[in-house]
Amino acid sequence: MRLDEYRTARMLLRRMRLEDFADLLRMYQDPVVMATLGGVRTAETTRRYLDLLISHWETHGFGWWTMRDPATGRFIGRGGLRRMPVDGREQVEVGYGLVSEYWGRGLATELARECVGVAFAELQFPELVSFTLPTNLGSRRVMEKAGFRYDRDIVHADLPHVLYRQTATEWRQEHARHSPT
Repeated sequence: MRLDEYRTARMLLRRMRLEDFADLLRMYQDPVVMATLGGVRTAETTRRYLDLLISHWETHGFGWWTMRDPATGRFIGRGGLRRMPVDGREQVEVGYGLVSEYWGRGLATELARECVGVAFAELQFPELVSFTLPTNLGSRRVMEKAGFRYDRDIVHADLPHVLYRQTATEWRQEHARHSPT
């Protein structure tokens, strides 16, 4: 399966590129959005982060996508799958972040569910994690709707976070329960 470009019901997902810098910078300099994503970032920090996301794709063959409206091409946000250390162990994370004008439309949940399906059905990962600040109730709901369950409290980026986890076995069992026979 080729993951460079992917389509959900309402979004076009495309592998991160240098051309995404301006959209990513606009998002990362929005204090409302960044209140739950580690704080506002400078242009230099955003560029280094984009370079890391591009490098992740080159190393692993998957990563975070830019999320765009398929009709207009407007930037919705970013998210996807990435390998990263979480609580002292390398994990595969489902992550997402949207510009505020797209909040409340179910797009983060749509992305998270799609990521889970790709991770388990296509990439054959045994488990996934996702995490957020304890106070980010919207993100916690997204994780739960995508099938994640609370695992434990952790510290990430020197801040308290809640860690959610989902295994391929759990996903297959839930998927079988809701599939037509």
